Amino acid sequence: MAISPRTLALRPLQTLAATLLLGAGLAVSTPSQALPISECLAPADPGGGWDFTCRSVGKLLYDLELVDSPVQVVNMPGGVGAVAFSNVAGKRADDSDLIVATSTVGITQIAQGRYPGGVDTMRWLAMLGTDVGVILVDDDSPYQSLDDLLDALVEDPSSVVLSGSSGAGGWDHIRALMLAKAAGLASDQTGKVRWVQFDGGGPAVTQMMGGHVDVVSTDLGEIAGFIKSGDVRVLAVLADEPLAPPFDDLPTAVSQGYDVTGYNWRGFYTGGEVSDANYQAMVDTLKTLYDSPEWKQVAERNGLVPLWRGGDAFDTFVRDTADQVESISREIGVIQ
Repeated sequence: MAISPRTLALRPLQTLAATLLLGAGLAVSTPSQALPISECLAPADPGGGWDFTCRSVGKLLYDLELVDSPVQVVNMPGGVGAVAFSNVAGKRADDSDLIVATSTVGITQIAQGRYPGGVDTMRWLAMLGTDVGVILVDDDSPYQSLDDLLDALVEDPSSVVLSGSSGAGGWDHIRALMLAKAAGLASDQTGKVRWVQFDGGGPAVTQMMGGHVDVVSTDLGEIAGFIKSGDVRVLAVLADEPLAPPFDDLPTAVSQGYDVTGYNWRGFYTGGEVSDANYQAMVDTLKTLYDSPEWKQVAERNGLVPLWRGGDAFDTFVRDTADQVESISREIGVIQ
């Protein structure tokens, strides 16, 4: 096994401490090395945002020699992350080599009581970047602009079938409703908007291209390949400002007169019974990855804005986000 420079640097100090303690007739217990991150659980099918998060971060962890062996990516779709959440809580709560991809979508599900547990069930490691919401249609769609789509929704909310990778009341759905309300859709009409859920933005776009749904509300990082191939038409990016190349030509909703943004951060949690030492070791490892120029390149190439929150700061952020989403969800009637 390769020995890291950090381990080599610590050894003289550990040896000195051990010598002093032995001289005093005391038992010696040198700090044990935290287990490396060896597995990343993606709570969705291959091709989605959680899958991208696991695969890109897992690859970089190994490429940057932050772990000793390649990180195994395991896909566990179901319930928009609920199946993976339940598996970790019930069977792997103390696995210190496991990280699980999560995002605003997952916290939305928790806030609405759709997971078998609340935020206290897990330990929240870090976010490494934020994705941005997009509203897109097939390249053959009759909706040529965001105005065309929203006019149709306001006139007849049931005339358009929208879809995304979250359920009704999930983050993808909420973002679409925010746009519709900004265009003039009455609050008592939001329930008439038709919504179809898929396990990932990729499957949603595939179904849209097959003519099964009209519109996809999802994250840029999930479907960047479809945009680059020209198979879809982006009606709006839900960002404050235009994105960096190669997505700088995509129109924002703000630039079209709709003051709506919708970001989706990307990060990780681990089991709720992971020790403080192993938890902090994982946070530190992810911070080292985040600080690398390689991560910045991967993030920006896939439409992510690099953004770090880790450890206690991330835990606080997750709790605040859950409280905010719960409040919004009550306003639109998703939960009582």
